[in-house]
Amino acid sequence: MSRIASGSPTPTASASQVRIRLTAGSVDIQLPGDVGPILVSTALRRIQLSQLVNKLLDTEKPIPFEFLINGQFLRTSIDDFLSSRGISAETTLDVKYVRALIPPLHTTTFEHDDWVSSVDILSAASAEEKAIASGSYDGHLRIWSTSGNALATSPGAGEGGHANSIQATRWVSPTQLATSSSDRTLKIWNYDDTTLTPVLELYGHTSSVDSIAMHGSSSRILSASADGMLALWTTSKSDAPAAPAQLLPTAASNKRRKLSNSSRQVPQRGPLSMLSGHAQQASAVIFAPNDPTVAYSTSWDHSMKTWDLTTSACVDTRTTAQSLLTLCALPARNVLATGTSARHITLIDPRASATSFVAMTLRGHTNAVVALAASPEDDYSLVSGSHDGTCRIWDLRNTRASVASDGGGPVCESVYSFGRDGVQGSRVGGEGVKVFGVCWDADVGIISCGEDKRVQINRSTP
Repeated sequence: MSRIASGSPTPTASASQVRIRLTAGSVDIQLPGDVGPILVSTALRRIQLSQLVNKLLDTEKPIPFEFLINGQFLRTSIDDFLSSRGISAETTLDVKYVRALIPPLHTTTFEHDDWVSSVDILSAASAEEKAIASGSYDGHLRIWSTSGNALATSPGAGEGGHANSIQATRWVSPTQLATSSSDRTLKIWNYDDTTLTPVLELYGHTSSVDSIAMHGSSSRILSASADGMLALWTTSKSDAPAAPAQLLPTAASNKRRKLSNSSRQVPQRGPLSMLSGHAQQASAVIFAPNDPTVAYSTSWDHSMKTWDLTTSACVDTRTTAQSLLTLCALPARNVLATGTSARHITLIDPRASATSFVAMTLRGHTNAVVALAASPEDDYSLVSGSHDGTCRIWDLRNTRASVASDGGGPVCESVYSFGRDGVQGSRVGGEGVKVFGVCWDADVGIISCGEDKRVQINRSTP
């Protein structure tokens, strides 16, 4: 026998009633006991259903919920949802309710002197000890408190810093960072709360080094370069081989850069191995989440490759129709998210057993997608940064069936989008406000950077 929900809108000529069976998306919001089917008005929308679930849960403070019917979020009235899909109101609907993602609001902005290419946060630290690292086109690495106070700035090229723009920035540990640059090098930095000191220079690439990935416990670094190569490095000076002599700066170049004696004393080392296989610029590289002997990389040559780092061999190649520009792992779903030059995000299943390697397509951006970060709080959401000047938040539970032009697999559309602080409306092609980097921390929020010379923090506040 069905219960009748109190507080439901009175049915009208176009809105009847329908039975729904509520199921929780997680254990912590499960209904007490067996509630059974509930008879509700088809005029109900998300907000009324959310009120109903909160009443059934007897929550002290209302929790905002989203509702999925047949795998799709309810964005209209139940009546409109049923009508648009040809579902009879005589059907008992299985409705899953989940915690709603909350729109992220701008909280802080850090000003720089030039474009900001990359950001990373020391997430392993306590909330009070967290710090943000930013790499800029002016060649400097900067450390910030989460409130926006500048804590340290790296020296210039004459004192051992980068000779050109920094392209990627990663924390190695609370006292060490790694950067890569269009000057073709990687640098390891020691950080002591107020000072950044270069302690190792890594040579091996012949063009800009645009992406780096860390595996902290093994002290290993992966890099991807515009020369089409990947490289594996160690942060340990004693374990690293000598740097290739032909790639080291000459005396003449040192003189042009006006290097001080201290900068010439920074140890120079080479890669543990170089990995060849991409036909064009290698755009991104990551370690496999559960196996540091496996790596994944993307390239402008439209491919994503899987690598065995013990043999330096490519063991699998997945080819798409677009250049792939960035890469992020979603381990709980066994997929990799790749940002494309075609304005969408493709979720790729790298497993050899996968019958179709395109698991899902995420659509919404209007320019190239160049940065991705997974949610630190769940296994179904991620954030993307694009040259259209926006960041978009995606909920992978929010899907629709694909059409022929979607490229296979279900399609996901973003749930929230935000632009750069102080910019009204959109700009054609994201001119002047392109997003270059993004990361996501459970306490601090979404941290993004870009062409506007700023690091920006947006945070969802319950």
